[in-house]
Amino acid sequence: MTAFTLRTRPVPGLGLAAIGPEEEALVLDVLRSKALFRYASLDPATPPAMTARLEKEFRDYIGTDYALAVTSGSGALEVAMAAAGIGPGDEVIVTAWSWVACFTSIVRVGAKPVLAEIDDSLNLDPSEIARLTTPRTRAVLVIHYQGAPADMLRIQHEAHRRGLFVIEDCAQSIGSSYRGRKVGTWSDIATFSFQANKTMTSGEGGMVVTRDGWLYERAVRFHDLGNYRSYHAAIQPARGEAFAGGQFRMSELTAAVALAQLRKLDGLRAHCRGLRARIVPRVTGLAGITLRRSADDEGDFGFELYLFLKDVATAATFREKLDARNVNCGARTGTYPQYHRDYVKNGRAHAPSASPFRGIEPWPAPGYRAEDFPRTEEITKRFVAIPLGWLYTADDADYIADGIVAVHAAMTAAGQI
Repeated sequence: MTAFTLRTRPVPGLGLAAIGPEEEALVLDVLRSKALFRYASLDPATPPAMTARLEKEFRDYIGTDYALAVTSGSGALEVAMAAAGIGPGDEVIVTAWSWVACFTSIVRVGAKPVLAEIDDSLNLDPSEIARLTTPRTRAVLVIHYQGAPADMLRIQHEAHRRGLFVIEDCAQSIGSSYRGRKVGTWSDIATFSFQANKTMTSGEGGMVVTRDGWLYERAVRFHDLGNYRSYHAAIQPARGEAFAGGQFRMSELTAAVALAQLRKLDGLRAHCRGLRARIVPRVTGLAGITLRRSADDEGDFGFELYLFLKDVATAATFREKLDARNVNCGARTGTYPQYHRDYVKNGRAHAPSASPFRGIEPWPAPGYRAEDFPRTEEITKRFVAIPLGWLYTADDADYIADGIVAVHAAMTAAGQI
């Protein structure tokens, strides 16, 4: 018989769990207007306003000059790459531990992803930039992993001194900050995702932000089939020529949901950080457990805790015992090292000639195999990830802390830690 009372597992949702009447009201506004396409209305005197309003409030919230709403975070990455002129023959440094789109967006524009090691922050090790830069390197793609900012001062220094673009992927960290500035403002161009698992969501959707008017114009053209419509020209007068683009335009319905979510973001962050603040002091200092290092702990969104154990087996046992107590936890959060994915193992793109790895034999080549990333392999196999969310209560946070302490005590007594 257990000496504790099992709690029901709360749903670890973020923006999705916070959807309510605010989103419904804005969506109904769009439906009643019958203006679903951001550039056209039944009444020319009243152009659609929802996507434009989202862009304005987003750039004000982030603290940047230009914002462009797009169809997804993956699309945002492609738009940002294209805006920076990245294409065939170019290389982009990106962490091996990153989401699918971080790799595939580089391949999609014809460039070659160059995989880098992470450090114990689970973000890019800044020293990797010097190791991996070649004459073909054009950019560094920095992922702010799961709410915690990367070390942008060091990354900026290492990249800009080598003449490289810095692109921030803030998909997992909307609302996080670094040294008092929101993530997304530390780079040449940055991207965000509003997919269902993100801190704010519209199901799908994304944003590209920059302080550079030239990059903004190019992003606009690429996202809208080469067009540069009057709305954008009023923000930044056109300087460049049209070129063939894709179609990544956000709809007014998507923008309505995203706008309502954006207005809730600070409340979501405060809630998650409050939960985190109840747990961290209880588990800090437990022998054999270390917490994820952060480049700026005050800037962490706070929706996920990482406990590092001494090895893979110990971490697995710890997770099993937490799971038995109905504490949500896992070995992964949807992210896996890129070199374990099929599209890296076979080096393919949608057509043989489109792959930046064509002609490289044997494949996988050095730099695309597990044995080439000893730190990433070691770090990512021995943590326990504990999600937090909008539906968690203070009692849930206390229950999680109690569970961690109890499991640690039991495993210590058994000589497992």
